[in-house]
Amino acid sequence: MSDKYLVTGGAGYVGSVVAAHLVEAGHTVTVLDDLSTGHREGVPAGADFIEGRVQDAARHLDASYDAVLHFAAFSQVGESVTDPEKYWRNNVGGTMDLLAAMRAAGVRTLVFSSTAATYGEPESTPITESAPTAPTSPYGASKLAVDHMIAGECAAHGLAAVSLRYFNVAGAYGAYGERHDPESHLIPLVLQVAQGKRAAISVYGDDYPTPDGTCVRDYIHVADLAEAHLLALTAAAPGEHLICNLGNGNGFSVREVVETVRKVTGHPVPEITADRRGGDPAVLVASARSAIDRLGWRPSRTDLAGIVADAWRFARQRETGTP
Repeated sequence: MSDKYLVTGGAGYVGSVVAAHLVEAGHTVTVLDDLSTGHREGVPAGADFIEGRVQDAARHLDASYDAVLHFAAFSQVGESVTDPEKYWRNNVGGTMDLLAAMRAAGVRTLVFSSTAATYGEPESTPITESAPTAPTSPYGASKLAVDHMIAGECAAHGLAAVSLRYFNVAGAYGAYGERHDPESHLIPLVLQVAQGKRAAISVYGDDYPTPDGTCVRDYIHVADLAEAHLLALTAAAPGEHLICNLGNGNGFSVREVVETVRKVTGHPVPEITADRRGGDPAVLVASARSAIDRLGWRPSRTDLAGIVADAWRFARQRETGTP
């Protein structure tokens, strides 16, 4: 059965991969993106495209849509600290406008792109959905505020919603991958060193209580992430707000990532040890038990070398302009 979906922020990294999966599954897809951080070439063939802000969703949303998948948000942690009002205005205010548009149009299903940044520095790992939420940046706080907003919408107006809290998304899917500017994610930064675009990778702290002294993070392949979104479309009942962590369930250290990039690319990757960054927990690993139990989801692309290889393939495609 073909359904009709609005994908806000569908020209960005995760949104584009989810939109591609929806199109491949035979659904009718409209991408709404203002291209402030997304890219027109990220919109998959077969999807309709509207260049516009999420705040303007009411102009385009009507009762013919079955659901909304909401990715439109600013996501740079550092920027959110120096320009918090930008994040409150867009991430929170934009979602409030979107929920009002959905209510007016009678669209009663939502899948929301949330984040593990809502937890802040965890008291224990693996992190479950019952862990305390104490975000350490306005970005994380804005996403947590939206989760609370959605919960209220579900209780008051019968929305069926799933918030998916991502850990470290990585890899690529065909022609869709990371195009962040500036780039802040570890794997594409290390790949830039392999490409000769950076002189070295900075390793922030090598004295953490981990096997090799560097921070450990949970990397999830973007295609596994996309599959969870499709499953989430039918997971919540009217009036229910379901929250699920999405992660690999396994952690890889910074040094493991750097060494894996060396092996996959065959290029040297010089590294520089720098001081710890404030607020960097030693270990962040997800428990995805709720996603497994409630969505019927299980990640299948959990090998770090495979994740890096897909990201490397995409990085080289961008460099050469070849598919």
